[in-house]
Amino acid sequence: MQSVLVYLHGFNSSPQSLKALQMAEYCAAHRPDIQLVMPQLPSYPNDAAEYLTQLMDSLKDGDNKVGLVGSSLGGYLCTWLSERFDVPAVLVNPAVKPYELLVDYLGSQQNPYSGEEYVLVPEHMAQLQQLDVETITHPERLWVLLQEADEVLDYRQAVTKYAQSKLTIEPNGDHSFVNFERFPAAIIQFLDLQHRQ
Repeated sequence: MQSVLVYLHGFNSSPQSLKALQMAEYCAAHRPDIQLVMPQLPSYPNDAAEYLTQLMDSLKDGDNKVGLVGSSLGGYLCTWLSERFDVPAVLVNPAVKPYELLVDYLGSQQNPYSGEEYVLVPEHMAQLQQLDVETITHPERLWVLLQEADEVLDYRQAVTKYAQSKLTIEPNGDHSFVNFERFPAAIIQFLDLQHRQ
């Protein structure tokens, strides 16, 4: 049985973001048995959903133990995947209503990591909204890490949405989740990605 950790980055981010690299460094040093999957997500919601569905189908096809970690928009997508594929997830400063938040970003975009240029239109907000999980059926599968001084998202939205889940709420901080390197070991334990034969 293979333990697989899937890390999903946020809006206009990449697997080269600090938290993704910290997760990868921890696994390389302490848990090289874990297969770490950190995709560069497609920029458009329907494309990302299709890609992630195929990815999860392929990972679940084998005798794999899969856990998810998602930051910001990646946390929103992890909530959807957790519900759809019955897998645990850790959400880091997750976006709760990205289809409202990203209205401010309609128009031309460029991913600062990949250099990709693309255009967001209202249809993409509708696509995002279709991925919303209105009722979380297994809140115990989710652990939500929040910092109150998140300058991008109102952390209280996540407190409300994930009220029945495990919550870690820290004062101060920011949207990047300051000092995330404290958490990889606990995240792996929560996701039950134990050493397997």
